[in-house]
Amino acid sequence: MSFKIYTKTGDRGMTSLIGGSKVPKSHLRIEAYGTVDELNSHLGLCRDLLDDDDATRDRLLDIQDRLFTIGSTLACDPGKESGMQLPSLEAADIEALEGEIDRMTEATPPMRAFILPGGHPSVSQLHIARCVCRRAERSCVRLDDADAPDHARVIQYLNRLSDYLFTLARYTAHRLGVGEIPWRPRRTGQV
Repeated sequence: MSFKIYTKTGDRGMTSLIGGSKVPKSHLRIEAYGTVDELNSHLGLCRDLLDDDDATRDRLLDIQDRLFTIGSTLACDPGKESGMQLPSLEAADIEALEGEIDRMTEATPPMRAFILPGGHPSVSQLHIARCVCRRAERSCVRLDDADAPDHARVIQYLNRLSDYLFTLARYTAHRLGVGEIPWRPRRTGQV
């Protein structure tokens, strides 16, 4: 049996949370999980661009799974039980990112300056994903400040994920033999 992708219930700018409550599509909760969804899509493109690195592609697929977990957590009405068995984000998920950051840092030359995104499409796309990840983290912080639910682990995971993506961009540039582009600040009075 197939179902229609359109429901016609969002035509007036409202959407339903898991649990049934309706909120405006401009709600911080929708912004937060929408940004996580955008990040997930960017990571799919990163996986496609890194087609010669199966281990990293597998890790990114695992991360995409965790982002679906985060999205489902954020999509839940905090005042209602959903009745659904949703996956949870674990401390081990954060530790796995930290382990990968450490592993890639050891294999990458030390950073001697701030670097500019670029040098190769896969490196650039990883930096774009990093920026979207930071935006998702900020959205979740705003949501916690406004709604008072505790998404501390989600925020910590997104924070670590942006560090992971930065490190992966550097690691990918190194692996591909692409030189990093150092930021050279303009001196006062230079045009």
